[in-house]
Amino acid sequence: MAWVLHVDLDQFIAAVEVLRRPELAGLPVVVGGRGDPTERGVVSTASYEARRFGVGSGMPLRVAARKLRAADVDAVFLPVDGAAYDAASAEVMDVLRGLEWGGVPVLVEVLGWDEAFVGAGPGHGELGSPVAFAERIRAAVVERTRLTSAVGIGDNKLQAKLATGFAKQRVEGALAREAGAGIGEEAGPGGQERGRGTYVISDESWYAEMGARPTAALWGIGKKTADRLATLGIVTVEDLARADPEVLAGSLGPTTGPWLRRLGRGVASSEVDATPYVARGHGREETFQVDLDDWADVERAVDRIARRVVADIEAEGRPAVRVELKLRYRPFITLTRSHKLPEATSDPDVLAAEAVALLDRVEKDRPVRLLGVRLEMVEPAEGSG
Repeated sequence: MAWVLHVDLDQFIAAVEVLRRPELAGLPVVVGGRGDPTERGVVSTASYEARRFGVGSGMPLRVAARKLRAADVDAVFLPVDGAAYDAASAEVMDVLRGLEWGGVPVLVEVLGWDEAFVGAGPGHGELGSPVAFAERIRAAVVERTRLTSAVGIGDNKLQAKLATGFAKQRVEGALAREAGAGIGEEAGPGGQERGRGTYVISDESWYAEMGARPTAALWGIGKKTADRLATLGIVTVEDLARADPEVLAGSLGPTTGPWLRRLGRGVASSEVDATPYVARGHGREETFQVDLDDWADVERAVDRIARRVVADIEAEGRPAVRVELKLRYRPFITLTRSHKLPEATSDPDVLAAEAVALLDRVEKDRPVRLLGVRLEMVEPAEGSG
């Protein structure tokens, strides 16, 4: 049979920073914003040493700093360096693409900086143990990049993705126990080296692994959907798997309802698509350290951000067909407005003016703490990628 593997790098952003600054190894490292916890910004990644104290991705930097101070922990805060993470990610993906499984190159479907699906390529021979191949992947990535990873294995993408989450939980739990007991570099779960892990979820083990878990544990189901399912008496994954398809379709839609039931049964695509990712658009956001309460300043900020995004799409060589504005009021109310252009263009004056014009569709009665502009581009010409 053809397995699907999901590779997820450990604490990727923090790990890249530690490789650049070896003196930070073993310290609580928090990466986010401009690296100043007194400013507005959110945590992009926290090292395992910082996660022990409740610091996590998406948390305001000020909250992270407060948690670490309360624990009397001297943490290191660093600014986000996207270019460095792009380069590290590209190196990892090159390692994956260079592997063979069953005598042929693997297929690699990139999901982001730090994760990808891996599958056997067409015409492959005997694949052997997927766990053994997962170990080859981790070893190859470490050898070339010094970055560790977890690998989830499944009969399809859903199972592989969830399995990686369990592998990481085991690793993080082991690291927390080691740190609490003052243990050094011991083996982690299943005898894997510290910071690494493998987990398998298959059709055979699906209900044993997932049946009693809440529906929100499934990849693709968020809190709102889980809450809607709960109103139907569907609380666990097994509840969802056994739900009446007509009830789901009637309550959640003829497409979404059946799709959710398939998730509950562990059914998903096993096709790994190696087609290179092509961005639909580019965007930039800016969080202001002092709220903007003068709307002339807001207009100038939108104009400036829009022109930076125009430079991004010009580098792609594809004009914009839609402009979107994101605005966040004080304290934390966020809205978006968008406009489809009458014709595609890369003219910075036109696109900046279109972005500013979207401000006419929002209330100008409160201070603004964040602004963002996104430009959606025309589809690339066939064969250009």
